[in-house]
Amino acid sequence: MQLTIANLSKTYPNGTQALRDVSLDIPRGMFGLLGRNGAGKSTLMRILATLQQPDEGTARLGDIDVIRDKPRVRETLGYLPQSFGFHPKARAERLLDHFAILKGIEERGARRDAVEALLRQTNLWDVRAQTLGTFSGGMRQRFGVAVALLGNPRLIIVDEPTAGLDPEERVRFLNLLSRIGQDSVVILSTHIVEDVEELCTCMAIIDQGEILLEAQPSRAIAGLRGKIWRRTVTHAELDALEREQRVISTKMRAGQTSVHVYAEASPGKEFEAVEPDLKDVYFSVMARHHGRRAEAVA
Repeated sequence: MQLTIANLSKTYPNGTQALRDVSLDIPRGMFGLLGRNGAGKSTLMRILATLQQPDEGTARLGDIDVIRDKPRVRETLGYLPQSFGFHPKARAERLLDHFAILKGIEERGARRDAVEALLRQTNLWDVRAQTLGTFSGGMRQRFGVAVALLGNPRLIIVDEPTAGLDPEERVRFLNLLSRIGQDSVVILSTHIVEDVEELCTCMAIIDQGEILLEAQPSRAIAGLRGKIWRRTVTHAELDALEREQRVISTKMRAGQTSVHVYAEASPGKEFEAVEPDLKDVYFSVMARHHGRRAEAVA
């Protein structure tokens, strides 16, 4: 089972080209789609979730034509959108039971078992009688996952799931995602590099509607080993350095500017070699694509 996307393009009526000839092979397991806001991630997710139609291209989940056979896709789809709302006065267990009916789980005993299993899996069983309005942001996201997992979907899409979560809730949510990504195609769409680095065995970087890189994170990181160099500079030195070296990112550290440079060999005695991570992969790809460095976040 894999999801095969070929030559998808989408242009909105205002002229914005959200996707440009996107092709991806997404295997079973956790796949990270990494890109900044406005890169085209949500458009691609909505097309795969049968909520939008592309202008061109195809997508197949096994033997299912995702673009032309939307009812079959919806039968096996779990979707957690970037933003969603539930009635704040609805109790978690009762609302999940309602969604189970909508998903086609009609037999009461099977539905009861499915609801209990999912509430336990998402660590919400002890608060099953509480209303959604009393849930924290992380609890609501976990409830959204429970809804997405109804019916044992073969394709699960989660769009920016950790945005706005505090660190503790983020870790709890990522642990949950890691457990569900065993038997299905799970697409994690995010602008947070660490989410992809911690969870995904395969990934792609998208920007301005184009796929810039498709790789295994570990191999992409290994490809930069020995090529990322760091130096602390003043603001006045930065402009000169950018003219001389391939600066891929800058970051403030203790009031000073820390610069990461891509170079096949040491750029000078002022630089130290650093072990690359997925941020270096992302920033080097973006810098190569745009011809300029990226502002790293702390």
